[in-house]
Amino acid sequence: MTQQEIMDQIHGKLIVSCQALKEEPLYSSCIMSRMAYAAMEGGAAGIRANTVEDITAIKETVTLPVIGIIKEVYPDCEVYITPTMKEVDALAACGCEIIACDATMRLRPDGITLDDFFMEARRKYPNQLFMADCSTIEEGMHAAQLGFDFIGTTLSGYTSYTKGTQLPNFPMMQALAEECGRPVIAEGGIWCPEELGRALDTGAFAAVVGTAVTRPREITRRFVQAIAMREAK
Repeated sequence: MTQQEIMDQIHGKLIVSCQALKEEPLYSSCIMSRMAYAAMEGGAAGIRANTVEDITAIKETVTLPVIGIIKEVYPDCEVYITPTMKEVDALAACGCEIIACDATMRLRPDGITLDDFFMEARRKYPNQLFMADCSTIEEGMHAAQLGFDFIGTTLSGYTSYTKGTQLPNFPMMQALAEECGRPVIAEGGIWCPEELGRALDTGAFAAVVGTAVTRPREITRRFVQAIAMREAK
């Protein structure tokens, strides 16, 4: 797919995040590939996935563009979504249409700044689409200035300085859609179709939904919690 074809494919549509961490019941590349296939059959226009193993299995199963990430924890570093060029190289090698990276202002491993990291990534992969996972409007604006192709609201509420932010962060989505000059991908805390519609109404280019679709343990917990709250009244 060309870059324009990828953008046309996801514009105004739903991207489903198919991820499971090692400690989760559905941790398996086979399961994630079937999850992605189910999402495609349901009408998803794209998939967001973690690890080369999962992405490879998913790309063998579906024909949708993939937003690829690698979650890797480094000592004394808060950045864990595609934090170094090692992860970028691995994602590029497995054919991700879009590579997503932490684009917060926090330092990366070895004290590398976002600016220096992205300059190297763009130089090495000039034709690759990159998505910036941001936690504030300011970070999104800065990522747009650096030249990221997509600006995501992914990390709002997940950094130490944005904890407690109400999700979905519709004000952030709208501000970036109106001001950053790049396609905005709404992500984070979208639990129902009504919230998805509201996210797209902010002017977002596309939206990612993950937990509400692909994490049955967390979905079940929400229903169980609703029962507990009802009984507590």
